[in-house]
Amino acid sequence: MLEKHDLHHEFPEHHDAIHDLKMNDAHFARLFTQYHEVDHEVHRIETGAENTSDDYLNERKKVRLNLKEQLLAIIQKYKAR
Repeated sequence: MLEKHDLHHEFPEHHDAIHDLKMNDAHFARLFTQYHEVDHEVHRIETGAENTSDDYLNERKKVRLNLKEQLLAIIQKYKAR
């Protein structure tokens, strides 16, 4: 079974901060949307709904990880205030 990587699943302890930031921080909301889109693309590839090269899949996973790191940094900064 494939693991879910949606942001609320990845960081359940930050659920409220994620919600607040999505509603009040346009930059966070844009990154969140990009993360969500890339995560769905990776999931479709991994489940066989889309076919592509392993190199492309690995590149998309790197993009997802980079977005997740940026989002987490914003969450941590928000919670430190």
